[in-house]
Amino acid sequence: MPDDTPADRPPKIPESVLVVIHDPAWRVLVMERAANPGFWQSVTGSKDFVGEDPRDTAVREVAEETGIVVGSPAVPAEALRDWGMENVYEIYPVWRHRYAPGVTHNTEHVFGLCVPEGTPVALAPREHTRYDWLPWREAAERCFSPSNAEAILQLSRFLA
Repeated sequence: MPDDTPADRPPKIPESVLVVIHDPAWRVLVMERAANPGFWQSVTGSKDFVGEDPRDTAVREVAEETGIVVGSPAVPAEALRDWGMENVYEIYPVWRHRYAPGVTHNTEHVFGLCVPEGTPVALAPREHTRYDWLPWREAAERCFSPSNAEAILQLSRFLA
């Protein structure tokens, strides 16, 4: 897998968010990574600083990666729900150089974001090249990350 991180960045904080964006019909937004064709995912991103609240990280990452503004008239702040789930996983060795020496695991906070059907998406071209709205189970199957797939499969638990 090619790397997509400039060498002059400070080490990433090993705490991140995963945001499952879906519409009321349980169609889930997945995006293909620009640097890794064939790798589909939900919105993900690390904290910018240690004290950043995960909710703020989620709001920022959703806007950066999709152009969807949480807290706008179309997508009110309460549409972003903290699912109270944390995934701790081993960072793929190919990406460990992004973190401080010795960091091998990341903690990921999981959120759900319900947006109106037909919500426009404006991808950040350095991060993603394509997107698709898929039925939730199909979206889970397309994701390369097991924790991302599992989070999407939890949609039925949070919306039932």
